[in-house]
Amino acid sequence: MKQERLDWLADCPFYTKRFAFFVGRRCRESSIRDVARETRLDWRTVKALEMQYMREQLRRVGTPGPKVIGIDEVSVAKRHRYRIVVSDLLRRRPIWFGGNGRSEADLDGFFVWLGPRKCKAIRLAVMDMWKAFRASTLTAANAPQGAILFGKFHVLRHLGEAIDKVRKSEYRRLSGRDRRFIKGQKYTLLSHRRNLTGKGRASLKLLLRANKRLNTAYLLKESFGQLWGYRSQRGARRFFDNWRHALKWQRLKPYENFAAMIERHWNGIAAYCRPENKIALGFVEGLNTKIRVIQRRAYGLRDEEYLALKVLTCMLPPI
Repeated sequence: MKQERLDWLADCPFYTKRFAFFVGRRCRESSIRDVARETRLDWRTVKALEMQYMREQLRRVGTPGPKVIGIDEVSVAKRHRYRIVVSDLLRRRPIWFGGNGRSEADLDGFFVWLGPRKCKAIRLAVMDMWKAFRASTLTAANAPQGAILFGKFHVLRHLGEAIDKVRKSEYRRLSGRDRRFIKGQKYTLLSHRRNLTGKGRASLKLLLRANKRLNTAYLLKESFGQLWGYRSQRGARRFFDNWRHALKWQRLKPYENFAAMIERHWNGIAAYCRPENKIALGFVEGLNTKIRVIQRRAYGLRDEEYLALKVLTCMLPPI
């Protein structure tokens, strides 16, 4: 007995490829359960058709050859279970999802998958300050020629934690009615003044007038963002030295710890001053948010192959 293979049939032979692609396009906007209800199919069938659609998307774009990559981890389950996501920042799409954690060996898997020839073309790697990512990238067998750049949003997150520690210490130091200016103002201090509403600006003005240390801490936080505007490492270094010198006699221990951390990772931060490294750094964080939306829409995903396909195709055009 022989079974004829028809090109226009889907992997599920009861349906055509055209119908499978229709289901795949609908699943980009809705959950599997909603599409199954709309098409009157079993949800397992809808999932299988969507996976075929996503595999075809990846086949059409081909194997990537990135020059600028972004590296980040995403939580896939409780108890600190992570997977690594690597993105092509010039083409603005994820290209690899894998690993069993966020260790150096897990990221090595990406460079093995990419191959030595394409690894040599990588000139810049954007990441957070996780030591394992930097060590794996600079390994001789991976991409030692690539420059390391620490993401702006990861650095500012540490600065936000520092000002919040100052706020908490001031709240503990004061008592009685003096605490009323500080209580509930965490996100007011973390926000930029231009992003606050009229009520928020009034609360911030009252808080900074009432507490000198928080006023100093807020001004230092706002001014630190100028670091990414310099076009030379020399100018950036002069700005950081002056910013760090302004901490003297201010009794802001969290800020001093933050400045020491920046000093230890200075090369990876100052690399942004080079003209060839002036790229948009928000894509990695935006992708992480998009992945969390995918997970929430499905109330969690246990099938890691399906999750990997959803992540790798979320930025690809529909077919």
